[in-house]
Amino acid sequence: MTLQQLKYILKIVEYRSITEAAKNIFITQPALSNSVKELESEIGIEIFSRNTKGIELTNEGVEFLSYARQVVEQADLLESRYTNKKPQRQICSFSTQHYAFAVNAFVNLVKKTQAEEYDFTLRETRTFEIIDDVKNLKSETGILYLDDFNKKVLNKLFTENHLTFYPIFTAEPHVFISVNSPLAEKNEINLQDLEPYPFLCYEQGDFNSFYFAEEILSTVSRKKVIHVSDRSTLFNLIIGLNGYTTCSGILTSDLNGTQIISKPLKTDSDNKMTIGYILNDRTEPSRYAKLFLEELKHLAAEY
Repeated sequence: MTLQQLKYILKIVEYRSITEAAKNIFITQPALSNSVKELESEIGIEIFSRNTKGIELTNEGVEFLSYARQVVEQADLLESRYTNKKPQRQICSFSTQHYAFAVNAFVNLVKKTQAEEYDFTLRETRTFEIIDDVKNLKSETGILYLDDFNKKVLNKLFTENHLTFYPIFTAEPHVFISVNSPLAEKNEINLQDLEPYPFLCYEQGDFNSFYFAEEILSTVSRKKVIHVSDRSTLFNLIIGLNGYTTCSGILTSDLNGTQIISKPLKTDSDNKMTIGYILNDRTEPSRYAKLFLEELKHLAAEY
């Protein structure tokens, strides 16, 4: 087993293809395939399974990747400390529901990183895709929420996919509205107040179930509903149509401006949002993933 072979494995996982990885590292596809086969033969496990869709990490491969990533990171630190070799480009990826504070945490991470080169990804995406990303190691962690309504279904999915949910904070229900909304002067808003206005929510694609909704109280019957796919559109419609969405209440003006405000939502239910992150049980998060999670916890403590 060599350090170069471990780096090859990381590249294949990054590109999800032996052919694409080979192009990136400027070796032939047969040479890369042979290197993987030699490594698998030496350690006695199958790292990748091959099928008509391409390649996927096996269960043993996921565990091996965790160790390989740590070894490569440590080797890179040694090289940058004791030689003049340029540090390896840092790569990490995170998936999240549409939370402004997650973007803030990502901004803080990028500002604090000391890597000379990096290739980071922050995916604001659908709930099921977040779970799938972390399951398949496309992302190192996923940010989402649980409540009394969805936790049984989502916890079952977490268990089936070797994922664990770690809470960051618990929030009372709130709504985001425009600063110019007729409801803006109210200290507290109830569901009856909201009836005349359109409810904005994130569409969930093929998995458009109440259990995958990003908005608390998603099962409440509403006369006007608009589904959107991104946070910018949602905020624009809140402003343009005096719409609203249900949420945790955390909003940061430094990245989102001052046109959207948060108000407590009074309901008959004591349901709350527990926002947290999921990790794959079979791998250890990278140094940058740990820093990202630290920033999330720090921001949660602030707000």
